[in-house]
Amino acid sequence: MSNTTKLALEASLKKLLQHKKIDKITISDITSDCGISRMSFYYHFKDIYELVEWVCVEDGKRALQGKKTYDTWQEGLTQIFEAVMENKTFIQNINGVVGRDKIENYLYKLTYELIAGVVEEKCRGVDIKKEDKDFIAQFYKYGFVGVMLEWIDHGMKDDYRTIVEKMSVTLHGNIANSIHNFSGSQKI
Repeated sequence: MSNTTKLALEASLKKLLQHKKIDKITISDITSDCGISRMSFYYHFKDIYELVEWVCVEDGKRALQGKKTYDTWQEGLTQIFEAVMENKTFIQNINGVVGRDKIENYLYKLTYELIAGVVEEKCRGVDIKKEDKDFIAQFYKYGFVGVMLEWIDHGMKDDYRTIVEKMSVTLHGNIANSIHNFSGSQKI
């Protein structure tokens, strides 16, 4: 039942954001829309901004579903862009009010999971320290998020598939090369 309530709150928030700015939406607006009590809201979230963060993370998890391998990372990245596009009004609305750091943290969590899975896969059988694997994933995470934030800041007008393709061309073989450089071995 708990997740059902959270999903209802998510749906109400997204519905309300179609017509109101986030700073004009109240907890009463959300709870009235989905037919639950204010106490039920507070049982799950301390405020609207915590709900927003949860919504972002959940949207991201749904977008990535199993796309964390070397062969599927491009598809995973495409799905992250698609999730942002599907929630364009939501993202643009919260981007101006919630603060860039919330959007960045959301995107960092998503892309780190995606890239860390790829790095882990490419490191199988390679002698490399955990902190080096983490550094590689962090490095590429910041590049991905930077490109996506610029796309969001410019109104999400450019075709995200072209952006993903350019990122793919730019990164082709680079994660494996980074692992090789850190490990000092020829196993990759």
